[in-house]
Amino acid sequence: MTASQTAEITGLYRYPIKGLTPESLPRVPLRTGQTLPADRRYAIENGPSGFDPEAPEWKPKIQFLMLARNERLASLDSRFEDATNSLTIRKDGQVVASGDLETAAGRAAIEGYFTENFQPELKGPPKVLSGRDHSFSDVARKVVSIINLESVRAIETMLGGVAVHPLRFRGNLYVAGWPAWSELDLVGQTLAIGQARLKVVKRIVRCPAVNVDPETAVRDLEIPPTLSRNLGHMDCGIYAEVIADGEIGVGDAVAVEQPTLV
Repeated sequence: MTASQTAEITGLYRYPIKGLTPESLPRVPLRTGQTLPADRRYAIENGPSGFDPEAPEWKPKIQFLMLARNERLASLDSRFEDATNSLTIRKDGQVVASGDLETAAGRAAIEGYFTENFQPELKGPPKVLSGRDHSFSDVARKVVSIINLESVRAIETMLGGVAVHPLRFRGNLYVAGWPAWSELDLVGQTLAIGQARLKVVKRIVRCPAVNVDPETAVRDLEIPPTLSRNLGHMDCGIYAEVIADGEIGVGDAVAVEQPTLV
């Protein structure tokens, strides 16, 4: 990637409840050291994890309901309302559960649905977890995930032309304009989006969650093994930490900031 090559944000998403529906956003404020607002704010515990909401600490995703093992989650349509902390879950167009996730009664309503309908996959009573500003990320730091759409298209070629829905990768920012796989070389560099600055900290190693079609809830592809065979790794996308505040939105340019020469 050349120093002058920029990308454009084509999609912006948050995931208020880990494993449930992505929510599209037109614009969003970024704050230093934080995720997108309410991104992975909640998770559904699958059996006792030892998570303490008063002293929240990172737990591996295996402790929660997640697409990597529970692909049926993709068949649910969920919406979270910030003003009321209310989650509404629909199945086949019908409301099947709703509740204020900051109240015991609201959490119980959501937990009751999963108790009744996800029994074969449960390792114990499902429990809605939150921990103030804790993020139930796959990594033990607050990050923004970035997916290069050209890399997704390259995966389609590897699969013989099979369409790959970009939301399989559950990214926060989807960008166009970078060559395929060039984002993987950005670790350690700073991205400029308007006034916001993000430092790229890690490549994203893909797990079986990306094999699940987000529209059909069918596990129909083998993306990590395909990456391994073709590239010798299973990485697609990058994690970045916000190091300077700013508002970002769809259509904004993403530039690789060049270091100031002294």
